[in-house]
Amino acid sequence: MKSVFSRFGQMILVLFGISVLVFAVFFAMPGSDPSARIAGRGASPEVIERVRHAYGFDRSLPMRYLTMMDHLFISRNLTSYVNHGQNVVSEVFSAAPVTLSLVLWAALFWIMGALVIGLISAAFQGGWIDRLLSSFCLVGLSIPVFWLGEMVNLASQSRFHETWLFSWVPPLGYVPFMENPFGWARALILPSLTLSIAFIGLYSRVLRTDLLTAMQEDSLRTARAKGVGPWRLWFCHALRLSSLSALSLFGLDFAQLLGGGALLTEVVFALPGVGHLTYQGLSTLDLPLIMATVLYAAFFVVIANALMDGLYRLLDPRIGGGSHGG
Repeated sequence: MKSVFSRFGQMILVLFGISVLVFAVFFAMPGSDPSARIAGRGASPEVIERVRHAYGFDRSLPMRYLTMMDHLFISRNLTSYVNHGQNVVSEVFSAAPVTLSLVLWAALFWIMGALVIGLISAAFQGGWIDRLLSSFCLVGLSIPVFWLGEMVNLASQSRFHETWLFSWVPPLGYVPFMENPFGWARALILPSLTLSIAFIGLYSRVLRTDLLTAMQEDSLRTARAKGVGPWRLWFCHALRLSSLSALSLFGLDFAQLLGGGALLTEVVFALPGVGHLTYQGLSTLDLPLIMATVLYAAFFVVIANALMDGLYRLLDPRIGGGSHGG
Protein backbone atom coordinates (compact mmCIF):
# COMPACT_ATOMS: atom_id res chain seq x y z
CA MET A 1 0.00 0.00 0.00
CA LYS A 2 2.86 2.34 0.80
CA SER A 3 4.39 1.78 -2.63
CA VAL A 4 1.00 2.54 -4.25
CA PHE A 5 0.75 5.89 -2.49
CA SER A 6 4.38 6.61 -3.34
CA ARG A 7 3.77 5.87 -7.01
CA PHE A 8 0.61 8.00 -6.99
CA GLY A 9 2.54 10.89 -5.45
CA GLN A 10 5.22 10.59 -8.13
CA MET A 11 2.55 10.67 -10.85
CA ILE A 12 1.04 13.85 -9.42
CA LEU A 13 4.47 15.49 -9.23
CA VAL A 14 5.28 14.55 -12.83
CA LEU A 15 1.97 15.94 -14.12
CA PHE A 16 2.45 19.10 -12.05
CA GLY A 17 5.98 19.57 -13.39
CA ILE A 18 4.85 19.11 -17.00
CA SER A 19 1.97 21.57 -16.60
CA VAL A 20 4.27 24.18 -15.05
CA LEU A 21 6.85 23.68 -17.80
CA VAL A 22 4.30 24.05 -20.62
CA PHE A 23 2.79 27.12 -18.99
CA ALA A 24 6.19 28.74 -18.36
CA VAL A 25 7.49 28.05 -21.88
CA PHE A 26 4.34 29.48 -23.44
CA PHE A 27 4.50 32.77 -21.57
CA ALA A 28 8.29 33.03 -21.90
CA MET A 29 8.05 33.06 -25.70
CA PRO A 30 8.29 36.44 -27.44
CA GLY A 31 4.88 37.73 -28.40
CA SER A 32 3.15 35.00 -26.39
CA ASP A 33 0.56 37.32 -24.82
CA PRO A 34 -2.65 36.15 -26.55
CA SER A 35 -4.59 39.34 -25.80
CA ALA A 36 -4.10 40.77 -29.29
CA ARG A 37 -5.12 37.50 -30.97
CA ILE A 38 -8.24 37.23 -28.83
CA ALA A 39 -9.18 40.87 -29.43
CA GLY A 40 -8.90 40.41 -33.19
CA ARG A 41 -6.95 42.05 -35.97
CA GLY A 42 -6.92 45.83 -35.87
CA ALA A 43 -8.16 46.06 -32.27
CA SER A 44 -7.32 49.30 -30.46
CA PRO A 45 -4.96 49.32 -27.45
CA GLU A 46 -7.96 50.00 -25.19
CA VAL A 47 -9.77 46.88 -26.43
CA ILE A 48 -6.62 44.79 -26.05
CA GLU A 49 -6.22 46.07 -22.49
CA ARG A 50 -9.82 45.18 -21.66
CA VAL A 51 -9.28 41.68 -23.04
CA ARG A 52 -6.09 41.34 -21.02
CA HIS A 53 -7.97 42.27 -17.87
CA ALA A 54 -11.00 40.08 -18.68
CA TYR A 55 -8.86 36.98 -19.23
CA GLY A 56 -6.62 37.73 -16.25
CA PHE A 57 -3.46 38.22 -18.29
CA ASP A 58 -2.59 41.24 -16.16
CA ARG A 59 -2.36 39.09 -13.04
CA SER A 60 0.78 37.40 -11.72
CA LEU A 61 1.97 34.21 -13.42
CA PRO A 62 1.24 31.95 -10.40
CA MET A 63 -2.35 33.22 -10.22
CA ARG A 64 -2.82 32.75 -13.96
CA TYR A 65 -1.47 29.19 -13.68
CA LEU A 66 -3.80 28.36 -10.76
CA THR A 67 -6.77 29.84 -12.60
CA MET A 68 -6.02 27.77 -15.69
CA MET A 69 -5.67 24.56 -13.63
CA ASP A 70 -8.97 25.34 -11.91
CA HIS A 71 -10.72 25.75 -15.27
CA LEU A 72 -9.05 22.62 -16.63
CA PHE A 73 -9.55 20.15 -13.77
CA ILE A 74 -12.23 21.48 -11.42
CA SER A 75 -14.80 23.55 -13.30
CA ARG A 76 -13.70 22.02 -16.65
CA ASN A 77 -14.82 25.09 -18.57
CA LEU A 78 -11.44 26.07 -20.02
CA THR A 79 -12.02 27.73 -23.39
CA SER A 80 -9.79 28.22 -26.39
CA TYR A 81 -7.97 31.51 -26.90
CA VAL A 82 -8.40 31.18 -30.68
CA ASN A 83 -11.84 29.66 -31.20
CA HIS A 84 -13.88 31.69 -28.75
CA GLY A 85 -16.30 29.63 -26.70
CA GLN A 86 -14.72 26.29 -27.65
CA ASN A 87 -14.42 24.13 -24.52
CA VAL A 88 -11.05 22.41 -24.87
CA VAL A 89 -11.84 19.73 -22.29
CA SER A 90 -14.89 18.64 -24.29
CA GLU A 91 -12.83 18.75 -27.48
CA VAL A 92 -10.19 16.42 -26.02
CA PHE A 93 -12.81 13.96 -24.78
CA SER A 94 -14.54 14.02 -28.17
CA ALA A 95 -11.24 13.39 -29.96
CA ALA A 96 -10.10 10.58 -27.64
CA PRO A 97 -12.25 7.79 -29.23
CA VAL A 98 -10.78 8.62 -32.65
CA THR A 99 -7.22 8.25 -31.38
CA LEU A 100 -8.11 5.15 -29.37
CA SER A 101 -9.61 3.49 -32.46
CA LEU A 102 -6.58 4.32 -34.60
CA VAL A 103 -4.08 3.09 -32.00
CA LEU A 104 -5.99 -0.14 -31.29
CA TRP A 105 -5.99 -1.04 -34.98
CA ALA A 106 -2.31 -0.09 -35.32
CA ALA A 107 -1.39 -2.15 -32.24
CA LEU A 108 -3.19 -5.17 -33.68
CA PHE A 109 -1.22 -4.87 -36.91
CA TRP A 110 2.17 -4.27 -35.33
CA ILE A 111 1.81 -7.10 -32.76
CA MET A 112 0.82 -9.61 -35.42
CA GLY A 113 3.50 -8.39 -37.83
CA ALA A 114 6.23 -8.34 -35.18
CA LEU A 115 5.37 -11.84 -33.95
CA VAL A 116 5.46 -13.36 -37.42
CA ILE A 117 8.61 -11.57 -38.60
CA GLY A 118 10.44 -11.90 -35.26
CA LEU A 119 9.78 -15.63 -34.96
CA ILE A 120 10.70 -16.38 -38.58
CA SER A 121 13.89 -14.26 -38.38
CA ALA A 122 14.98 -15.96 -35.17
CA ALA A 123 14.17 -19.45 -36.47
CA PHE A 124 16.20 -18.85 -39.65
CA GLN A 125 18.98 -16.87 -37.96
CA GLY A 126 21.77 -15.92 -40.36
CA GLY A 127 20.00 -17.28 -43.44
CA TRP A 128 18.76 -15.40 -46.47
CA ILE A 129 15.24 -15.21 -45.04
CA ASP A 130 16.58 -13.54 -41.90
CA ARG A 131 18.63 -11.06 -43.95
CA LEU A 132 15.68 -10.27 -46.23
CA LEU A 133 13.31 -9.65 -43.31
CA SER A 134 15.96 -7.55 -41.56
CA SER A 135 16.21 -5.37 -44.66
CA PHE A 136 12.44 -4.91 -44.76
CA CYS A 137 12.44 -3.96 -41.06
CA LEU A 138 15.21 -1.43 -41.60
CA VAL A 139 13.28 0.14 -44.48
CA GLY A 140 10.12 0.29 -42.36
CA LEU A 141 12.00 1.98 -39.53
CA SER A 142 13.56 4.50 -41.89
CA ILE A 143 10.44 5.70 -43.74
CA PRO A 144 8.93 8.90 -42.25
CA VAL A 145 5.32 8.21 -41.37
CA PHE A 146 4.04 11.46 -42.92
CA TRP A 147 5.74 10.67 -46.26
CA LEU A 148 4.40 7.12 -46.20
CA GLY A 149 0.93 8.45 -45.40
CA GLU A 150 1.05 10.88 -48.30
CA MET A 151 2.13 8.09 -50.67
CA VAL A 152 -0.69 5.87 -49.41
CA ASN A 153 -3.18 8.68 -49.99
CA LEU A 154 -1.78 9.38 -53.44
CA ALA A 155 -2.27 5.75 -54.42
CA SER A 156 -5.55 5.00 -52.66
CA GLN A 157 -7.37 8.33 -52.97
CA SER A 158 -6.19 9.58 -56.34
CA ARG A 159 -4.12 7.65 -58.83
CA PHE A 160 -5.37 4.09 -58.28
CA HIS A 161 -8.62 4.74 -56.46
CA GLU A 162 -10.77 3.32 -59.27
CA THR A 163 -8.82 0.06 -59.47
CA TRP A 164 -9.98 -3.12 -57.70
CA LEU A 165 -7.14 -2.76 -55.19
CA PHE A 166 -8.30 0.54 -53.69
CA SER A 167 -11.91 0.94 -54.85
CA TRP A 168 -13.07 0.01 -51.32
CA VAL A 169 -11.11 2.88 -49.69
CA PRO A 170 -13.46 5.58 -48.33
CA PRO A 171 -12.72 9.33 -48.42
CA LEU A 172 -10.35 10.70 -45.78
CA GLY A 173 -11.89 11.22 -42.37
CA TYR A 174 -13.40 9.28 -39.50
CA VAL A 175 -16.64 7.34 -39.17
CA PRO A 176 -17.87 6.77 -35.57
CA PHE A 177 -18.19 3.13 -34.61
CA MET A 178 -21.76 3.51 -33.31
CA GLU A 179 -22.80 5.16 -36.57
CA ASN A 180 -21.37 2.52 -38.93
CA PRO A 181 -19.05 -0.23 -37.60
CA PHE A 182 -18.07 -1.37 -41.08
CA GLY A 183 -17.36 2.20 -42.21
CA TRP A 184 -15.38 2.75 -39.01
CA ALA A 185 -13.14 -0.21 -39.81
CA ARG A 186 -12.69 0.77 -43.47
CA ALA A 187 -11.71 4.33 -42.57
CA LEU A 188 -9.01 3.14 -40.15
CA ILE A 189 -7.33 0.24 -41.97
CA LEU A 190 -4.90 2.26 -44.11
CA PRO A 191 -4.09 4.91 -41.45
CA SER A 192 -3.42 2.23 -38.84
CA LEU A 193 -1.31 0.16 -41.24
CA THR A 194 0.72 3.27 -42.05
CA LEU A 195 1.21 4.01 -38.35
CA SER A 196 2.20 0.42 -37.58
CA ILE A 197 4.95 -0.01 -40.19
CA ALA A 198 7.76 1.52 -38.11
CA PHE A 199 6.62 -0.34 -34.99
CA ILE A 200 6.58 -3.65 -36.86
CA GLY A 201 10.19 -3.02 -37.86
CA LEU A 202 11.24 -2.09 -34.33
CA TYR A 203 9.36 -4.79 -32.42
CA SER A 204 10.33 -7.60 -34.76
CA ARG A 205 14.01 -6.75 -34.25
CA VAL A 206 13.59 -6.55 -30.47
CA LEU A 207 11.67 -9.83 -30.42
CA ARG A 208 14.23 -11.58 -32.62
CA THR A 209 17.07 -10.57 -30.31
CA ASP A 210 15.17 -11.59 -27.18
CA LEU A 211 14.15 -14.94 -28.70
CA LEU A 212 17.74 -15.78 -29.60
CA THR A 213 18.84 -14.81 -26.09
CA ALA A 214 16.07 -16.93 -24.55
CA MET A 215 17.14 -19.93 -26.60
CA GLN A 216 20.44 -19.89 -24.67
CA GLU A 217 18.65 -20.33 -21.32
CA ASP A 218 19.27 -23.57 -19.47
CA SER A 219 15.54 -24.37 -19.31
CA LEU A 220 15.26 -24.29 -23.09
CA ARG A 221 18.38 -26.37 -23.54
CA THR A 222 16.83 -28.95 -21.22
CA ALA A 223 13.55 -28.86 -23.16
CA ARG A 224 15.45 -29.34 -26.42
CA ALA A 225 17.36 -32.27 -24.91
CA LYS A 226 14.03 -33.86 -23.89
CA GLY A 227 12.92 -33.82 -27.50
CA VAL A 228 10.55 -30.85 -27.53
CA GLY A 229 9.72 -29.93 -31.13
CA PRO A 230 11.23 -26.75 -32.63
CA TRP A 231 7.99 -24.83 -33.13
CA ARG A 232 6.73 -25.68 -29.66
CA LEU A 233 10.14 -24.63 -28.36
CA TRP A 234 9.86 -21.24 -30.07
CA PHE A 235 6.18 -20.57 -29.41
CA CYS A 236 5.61 -22.01 -25.93
CA HIS A 237 8.97 -21.55 -24.27
CA ALA A 238 11.18 -18.97 -25.96
CA LEU A 239 8.34 -16.54 -26.70
CA ARG A 240 7.18 -16.61 -23.06
CA LEU A 241 10.69 -15.92 -21.75
CA SER A 242 11.34 -13.11 -24.25
CA SER A 243 8.06 -11.23 -23.80
CA LEU A 244 9.00 -8.99 -20.85
CA SER A 245 11.06 -6.33 -22.63
CA ALA A 246 8.68 -6.19 -25.61
CA LEU A 247 5.72 -5.94 -23.24
CA SER A 248 7.13 -2.97 -21.36
CA LEU A 249 8.07 -1.27 -24.62
CA PHE A 250 4.57 -1.89 -25.96
CA GLY A 251 2.91 -0.34 -22.92
CA LEU A 252 4.85 2.91 -23.21
CA ASP A 253 4.48 3.14 -27.00
CA PHE A 254 0.75 2.44 -26.83
CA ALA A 255 0.26 5.12 -24.16
CA GLN A 256 2.38 7.63 -26.07
CA LEU A 257 0.34 7.10 -29.22
CA LEU A 258 -2.91 7.23 -27.27
CA GLY A 259 -1.80 10.55 -25.81
CA GLY A 260 -1.33 12.16 -29.22
CA GLY A 261 1.85 10.56 -30.56
CA ALA A 262 -0.02 9.64 -33.73
CA LEU A 263 -0.20 13.34 -34.61
CA LEU A 264 1.33 13.05 -38.09
CA THR A 265 -0.85 10.11 -39.05
CA GLU A 266 -4.00 11.89 -37.88
CA VAL A 267 -3.09 15.05 -39.78
CA VAL A 268 -2.24 13.22 -43.03
CA PHE A 269 -5.43 11.11 -42.94
CA ALA A 270 -7.68 13.92 -41.63
CA LEU A 271 -8.59 12.04 -38.46
CA PRO A 272 -9.95 14.42 -35.77
CA GLY A 273 -8.06 12.82 -32.90
CA VAL A 274 -6.02 14.15 -30.00
CA GLY A 275 -2.90 14.42 -32.14
CA HIS A 276 -4.80 16.57 -34.64
CA LEU A 277 -5.94 18.80 -31.77
CA THR A 278 -2.34 19.13 -30.59
CA TYR A 279 -1.31 20.15 -34.10
CA GLN A 280 -4.04 22.80 -34.15
CA GLY A 281 -2.98 24.13 -30.76
CA LEU A 282 0.68 24.36 -31.77
CA SER A 283 -0.18 26.00 -35.10
CA THR A 284 -2.12 28.79 -33.40
CA LEU A 285 -0.22 28.93 -30.06
CA ASP A 286 -3.51 28.20 -28.31
CA LEU A 287 -2.31 27.58 -24.74
CA PRO A 288 -5.53 26.08 -23.31
CA LEU A 289 -5.68 23.53 -26.12
CA ILE A 290 -1.96 22.77 -25.84
CA MET A 291 -2.20 22.41 -22.07
CA ALA A 292 -5.20 20.08 -22.28
CA THR A 293 -3.65 17.79 -24.92
CA VAL A 294 -0.18 17.72 -23.33
CA LEU A 295 -1.54 16.83 -19.89
CA TYR A 296 -3.83 14.26 -21.49
CA ALA A 297 -0.78 12.68 -23.15
CA ALA A 298 1.33 12.89 -19.98
CA PHE A 299 -1.43 11.21 -17.98
CA PHE A 300 -1.43 8.14 -20.24
CA VAL A 301 2.36 7.90 -20.34
CA VAL A 302 2.65 8.16 -16.55
CA ILE A 303 -0.15 5.63 -16.01
CA ALA A 304 1.41 3.23 -18.52
CA ASN A 305 4.80 3.56 -16.84
CA ALA A 306 3.25 2.67 -13.47
CA LEU A 307 1.28 -0.26 -14.91
CA MET A 308 4.30 -1.65 -16.74
CA ASP A 309 6.39 -1.38 -13.59
CA GLY A 310 3.74 -3.32 -11.66
CA LEU A 311 3.43 -5.90 -14.43
CA TYR A 312 7.19 -6.36 -14.48
CA ARG A 313 7.16 -7.05 -10.75
CA LEU A 314 4.28 -9.50 -11.19
CA LEU A 315 5.84 -11.43 -14.08
CA ASP A 316 9.41 -11.36 -12.78
CA PRO A 317 9.47 -12.07 -9.00
CA ARG A 318 13.17 -11.22 -8.87
CA ILE A 319 12.32 -7.52 -9.38
CA GLY A 320 9.69 -7.42 -6.64
CA GLY A 321 11.88 -9.37 -4.29
CA GLY A 322 14.79 -7.03 -4.84
CA SER A 323 12.66 -4.01 -4.13
CA HIS A 324 11.19 -5.58 -1.00
CA GLY A 325 14.57 -6.45 0.33
CA GLY A 326 15.85 -2.91 -0.23
